[in-house]
Amino acid sequence: MISKSVVEALEKFVQAENIHIQESMAAHTTFRVGGPADCLVEIENEIQLQRVQNYLQQVGVPYFVLGNGSNLLVSDKGYRGVILQIGRRMSQIKVTGKLIVAQAGALLSQVAKEAMKHGLAGMEFASGIPGTVGGAVVMNAGAYDGEMRQIVKEVTVLNQENELMKLENETMEFGYRTSVIKNHPFIVTEVVFVLQPGEQEDIKARMDELAVKRREKQPLEYPSAGSTFKRPEGHFAGKLIMDAGLRGYQVGGAQVSEKHCGFIVNAGNATADDVMQLIREVKTCVKEQFEVDLEPEVVFLGDF
Repeated sequence: MISKSVVEALEKFVQAENIHIQESMAAHTTFRVGGPADCLVEIENEIQLQRVQNYLQQVGVPYFVLGNGSNLLVSDKGYRGVILQIGRRMSQIKVTGKLIVAQAGALLSQVAKEAMKHGLAGMEFASGIPGTVGGAVVMNAGAYDGEMRQIVKEVTVLNQENELMKLENETMEFGYRTSVIKNHPFIVTEVVFVLQPGEQEDIKARMDELAVKRREKQPLEYPSAGSTFKRPEGHFAGKLIMDAGLRGYQVGGAQVSEKHCGFIVNAGNATADDVMQLIREVKTCVKEQFEVDLEPEVVFLGDF
């Protein structure tokens, strides 16, 4: 439980209405599971983020940065510390020529729509990814042969010394579902994308085409965190799980999707423990049958 003095100190930096005590994390993750965080703070700008991080560092209170929660599994016990949510209150998008400047809390889908409206091509692949700009850059999110590294020009981050730094594409160390930020405690605050001029009708048509493919192949009707596992070298996680006979396999309310075995979904009233146990059983089964280690793409927060 967070102390009253910490909350009072946070209120010096953040409006009281943006500070939430014992906030259920099920409401802030696309899995729709997770216990309460001691405190969740909605961040509005970089200066506020600097002040809050500096204070939490000084008093030794743990904190975790959250975007849209689209790649996150939070323990049923919740999180003992402060969640810093960079979301709707820090989500401005500006378009200048071929450049789009987006705050880290902007949804990728919204940025892709803005690109389409301004006749800018190259971001169609991201139009159906449910995360924020910040989270997408951290994990080099991608789909349908597109990745963040192809369109990111520059990333502004806050480091542990509470200094804002600008990282060029070349210094981001983008790789498969990773970047330099995954290995350093940086917080993304803003991203500059560089796109190419295109015909608005063509861009929209491509976005619509990919939306149809997603609906056909992905279990969008259930809460999930997207692809549960990274693609193992030389294999596809979904096919390995299917070939292991696990299509539709359930632990409690968590289920291996019948539509796409690479997804674990909340089929109804799942707990975080259900999801975690299912992940463990899938990993074990695939390892025993095919000698392949599946690495979760999902981030785990709290005690499991």
